[in-house]
Amino acid sequence: MTTDTRKLVLGAVALSVGSVLIFAVGILDTPLPDGPVAAVAALALAAGALLVGLSEIGTGV
Repeated sequence: MTTDTRKLVLGAVALSVGSVLIFAVGILDTPLPDGPVAAVAALALAAGALLVGLSEIGTGV
């Protein structure tokens, strides 16, 4: 089984960015705004998980 490293790396970066957004807001003790930050963090986590899951060649959703 081979792995598409580009998808794996992009997925890991997206997961990291989403996690940092959520943890930064939690550490700074400020609530997430209703719109942009929460949406970007959720989309980054979802996209990262999808890319990591599809990084193995021949797999599908």
